Amino acid sequence: MMSTVSNAYGDAHPLQRTPWARYRHSLWLLTTRDLKVRYSTSALGYVWSVLDPLVMAGIYWFVFTQVFERPVGTQPYLVFLLSALLPWMWFNGAVSDSTRAFLKDAKLVRSTMIPRTIWVNRIVLSKGIEFLLALPVLALFALIFRDELQLHWELVLFPLAIVLQAVLTAGVALIVAPLVVFFRDLERAVKLALRFLFYASPIIYGVTDLPTQLHFWAAFNPLSGIFGLYRAGFYPDELDWFNVAISAVMSLAILAVGLWVFRSSERQVLKEI
Repeated sequence: MMSTVSNAYGDAHPLQRTPWARYRHSLWLLTTRDLKVRYSTSALGYVWSVLDPLVMAGIYWFVFTQVFERPVGTQPYLVFLLSALLPWMWFNGAVSDSTRAFLKDAKLVRSTMIPRTIWVNRIVLSKGIEFLLALPVLALFALIFRDELQLHWELVLFPLAIVLQAVLTAGVALIVAPLVVFFRDLERAVKLALRFLFYASPIIYGVTDLPTQLHFWAAFNPLSGIFGLYRAGFYPDELDWFNVAISAVMSLAILAVGLWVFRSSERQVLKEI
């Protein structure tokens, strides 16, 4: 039954599909093309998407537990690091790549009639898929440290964290992508801002490690509540519903602003590229 419906959809003429169905189909084609190109041109392919956060996690683990022996985060520290570092790689990669979303494929952007948001959303989706493919690494380390780690019911909140991060990442990317076309220096400014945001976000530390007077202000970094959701299944003390609520409101607000900026500047972007 399902295969019949799938075949019918696949065989349908593109113009017979609804606009949303055409958008989803085009988004998936562009996303899979990006992933195939990225992995086919590299000898290690998928391994790089896992190796990068692993190396970073190893460096921070060594620095903070072996060199300085500073008590940040919660033990086991490697699981603590990876539970925020992996989603950070998604956010950082998507926002960074969105600075070239229109400039990289300028001819295609101008010539296609599909909504131009697809050129941003395909980056967010492809980086999101890489994030999902890297999750087995987190599961592996959770298994290795099973004697020191307990799973809690808050693990069911993991999909909520993914949804909120997708909304936030898409919103930021929709703001950055068109503005870089007009202000080329913004590409470097975004990279500097992301570097600052890495240390301003609870990745190598938790919100609870901050001075008490900073807890309230940390909530207004939308990544704080999102990373708390990711960690909650392993470290329930990292879950703060106030932070999550602020993250949800800010993520939706940033997405709304992103859509407004994108639609307001779309015509000018097409002229500039």
